[in-house]
Amino acid sequence: MPKEGNQTSISEFILMGLSNKPEQERLLFFLFLIMYLVTMLWNLLIILAIRTDSHLHTPMYFFLSNLSLVDICFTSSTVPKMLVNYISGNNSISYIACLTQMFFFIWFGGMDSVILASMAYDRYVAICAPLHYTMIMTQKVCASLVAVCWCWACIDALIHTVSLTRLSFCGHNEISHFFCDLITITRLACSDTSFNDLMVYTVGGLTTVMPFIGILISYTRIFIAVLKIPSTHGKKKAFNTCGSHLAAVCLFYGTIIEIYFNPTSTHTAQKDTASTVMYTVVTPMLNPFIYSVRNNDMKRALRMLFTRKPDLSL
Repeated sequence: MPKEGNQTSISEFILMGLSNKPEQERLLFFLFLIMYLVTMLWNLLIILAIRTDSHLHTPMYFFLSNLSLVDICFTSSTVPKMLVNYISGNNSISYIACLTQMFFFIWFGGMDSVILASMAYDRYVAICAPLHYTMIMTQKVCASLVAVCWCWACIDALIHTVSLTRLSFCGHNEISHFFCDLITITRLACSDTSFNDLMVYTVGGLTTVMPFIGILISYTRIFIAVLKIPSTHGKKKAFNTCGSHLAAVCLFYGTIIEIYFNPTSTHTAQKDTASTVMYTVVTPMLNPFIYSVRNNDMKRALRMLFTRKPDLSL
């Protein structure tokens, strides 16, 4: 049995992708190219609209602009490589490139999770402590929250990446995915992976589960506070304030729970692949639409961004 350590005899991995049929690969290439371009365009528009409209220089939109930036980076960590593979017909990825892709994927995926939790806290303060909102959610506090999010997610990704270098890979090198997924790579190792599994369930769990628990607590208290509002109009306004964020949370965590927290017996390759595509590609593409379709402030900012004309209704 190979000794533990970085004694891998494999210099590259093979990404099996979503299909091995040429006609399907062409269709998938154009489909994912369109989705990637839409993701980049709309998230960049969200960032520009928030930066150029002074009325959107608030904590809620500060977090939203960071979420858009993270979504751009998150999608860019996997989709471009997949598109290049479809064009070149070469599905190989070097050992170092694979670890690098995995690092950035975990980093930005973790960022999505903790940014969504920060946004939930912001909505909690806005609804449950509106008179103290400006004193609690100061610019310094918001910047500190985002900085902590970036640092924690980076440490999480670094821990998983470094622990993976301890493993030996000396046989099977085909990754049944379109990117270097941590769990899939770990299963290819021919050395003991118990430490890596422990890191996934502890450090990785903290990055995913703890923000989710924070979101649940925030929305439980928000729901209780909203029920105490006497007017129907007030309740509707409060729920509208949280609606977009709640939809984004359900979309992101719904697919993650489907993949990582369901019994193994319910998993199939097609089902897991579809769920992975949802949270790695579809969710970052839909987030800008979720936050702009029913948000009058965002629609006004986007309209001003395109027309470059002042809004006379203000």
